[in-house]
Amino acid sequence: MRPLSFTQEQQTQLLALARHSLRRALTGEEGLDASSIDDPALRQFAGAFVTLRSPNGALRGCIGRTDATAPLASVIERMAVSAATRDPRFEAVTADELPGLSIEVSVLSPSSACRPEDVVVGRDGLVVQQGRWRGLLLPQVATEQGWDRDQFLRGVCRKAGLAEDAWRKDAGLERFEAVHFEEAR
Repeated sequence: MRPLSFTQEQQTQLLALARHSLRRALTGEEGLDASSIDDPALRQFAGAFVTLRSPNGALRGCIGRTDATAPLASVIERMAVSAATRDPRFEAVTADELPGLSIEVSVLSPSSACRPEDVVVGRDGLVVQQGRWRGLLLPQVATEQGWDRDQFLRGVCRKAGLAEDAWRKDAGLERFEAVHFEEAR
């Protein structure tokens, strides 16, 4: 369950792609798009999340996909726009907000079933599912919140809309790793 790795140049290119995608969607400005990226590492199929933060570091949008069914550059392009316009927790980002937003990218490894005691805070992201209820938290969430393993497990259950102890019962639990990088603030 090893995530992909990326050079600094590749990370910079993915962050630039996300920023250009937002500019194109919010202002109509032309620029870099996924079809112009020819680096094989950025064309391989992978799941990814794009997170947007306001100037004070508050979450402004975060959307992604876990399945590796499209080239990474295309996923980043689509998820950046979705994070800005389709995250149901927030109003859509406006063009005026764009210069102040910072962008984070998390590229996911495939997930695998796990036991709660196997979860390593800071390394693993979590997916919990029970019936039609499903929640996902990226690896950095537990670290940012200062959570231990049990708090992380409860948090992902809350995110799914489940009882906080669903992970102790019959909810399915999966873990994944992620390569996380962000624009300089």
